[in-house]
Amino acid sequence: MRVRSDPPHGDIFADGAGPRPILGARHAVAICIGIVIGAGVFRTPSLVAANSADAFVFAAAWIAGGLLSIVGALCYAELASAYPGVGGDYSYLKRAFGARVGFIYAWARLSVIQTGSIALLAFVFGDYLAEIVDIGPRGPVLFAAAIVILLTALNRAGARQGAGAQLWLMLLEVGGLLLITAAAFLLVPPAPASAVAAAPEGSALGLVMVFVLLTFGGWSETVYVTAELRGGRRRIAGVLVASLALVTLLYLLVNLAFLHALGLGGMAASDAVAADAMRLAMGDAGAVAISLIVAVAALSSANATVITGARTGHALGENTPALGWLGRWDGARGTPGNALLAQGAVALLLVVLGGLSRDGFAAAVEFTAPVFWLAMFGVGVALFVLRRREPGVDRPFRVPLYPLTPAIFCATSLYLLWSSIAYTGVSALAGVALLAVGAALSLFIRLSPNGSPSEKEFAR
Repeated sequence: MRVRSDPPHGDIFADGAGPRPILGARHAVAICIGIVIGAGVFRTPSLVAANSADAFVFAAAWIAGGLLSIVGALCYAELASAYPGVGGDYSYLKRAFGARVGFIYAWARLSVIQTGSIALLAFVFGDYLAEIVDIGPRGPVLFAAAIVILLTALNRAGARQGAGAQLWLMLLEVGGLLLITAAAFLLVPPAPASAVAAAPEGSALGLVMVFVLLTFGGWSETVYVTAELRGGRRRIAGVLVASLALVTLLYLLVNLAFLHALGLGGMAASDAVAADAMRLAMGDAGAVAISLIVAVAALSSANATVITGARTGHALGENTPALGWLGRWDGARGTPGNALLAQGAVALLLVVLGGLSRDGFAAAVEFTAPVFWLAMFGVGVALFVLRRREPGVDRPFRVPLYPLTPAIFCATSLYLLWSSIAYTGVSALAGVALLAVGAALSLFIRLSPNGSPSEKEFAR
């Protein structure tokens, strides 16, 4: 089998019936950074500090997280360059392990993982916006519902509109992190020695890396727009590496700023390190500023998740006759229109349910972490499988130091899978139940074993 290279002028489908490469590298970078830098960077630093023996371990953990994420990105880049459809993980798992495995993963992703992420990010946005604009006790829920509708409509209007908005949101998000860094370094004196001395004894290095890598999570979503990225097969590796290098630098800077302002012990004792640092720097105005920054970060992550999540629905619809309506591509707008609407409807339903029982809803979504890391491990294994099974496929990018690099990625993902199960305990059974439902459905739904039209377009 041979896979054709990018055609002249970057057109993937000359008839306009499917995804077309209309996005630039800056849009893909904005999607990657927007998903990775979410609300987590404002919460996990205190957890990392609480399990770090000293400031050196604390800072080194963020650098290590960036390097390990880049290792994984290189593996994804090879798969994306060889199989540049819109299905991402779903397509790789299906191609390596069969249509049934792909369906089970796509089911979990569509039913809770992506839609739940959108709903939770919408709630984060609503919570912080309600701190600034008080419209009553139902304000956070109303804001969350409104943002799900707005982002769905924006991306339904066109790929350029959604990606253009993402670019501006990413710039605001990065600007916010730089503002926090500058304020903490320039307006706050170094934390007193007593704060540093209060750091915990010993270091739970494994737990530190779990928190750090969770904060780096989401970069893999970028491969879902490979088919819509101009020269995507050749450029996806550079986009992923450049994005993660920038994220690593930003994370290191902002965490060193927190360390400067609060000390390791102060960070470990704080429930909101960014808010505490900004309050020291700017008083009450700092609290308002951090609310705006977190709201923008949540909005950026939510919009990027809407963009990439709907591509899974489209790919699943192309491969599943019973769900064929999901696979329709709006050529005029350059969007998976029906998949966006279905995703928005499920996310909106989860927002409504979450408004009734916020704690239970958040916990239910967190229980899908084992599913996420299982899929990452599966994709790493798929790289080995497809290298052996389809050696003739054109791979514009090949992961360096093969097989060592993908082996490190698989080992990291397997460790995080074990860690997520260990720390959630019996609650991890919720993720297992989610996969079981998908497996049961796959027995009654006819699946296409030969690939979607967009996947076949690349196969020669």
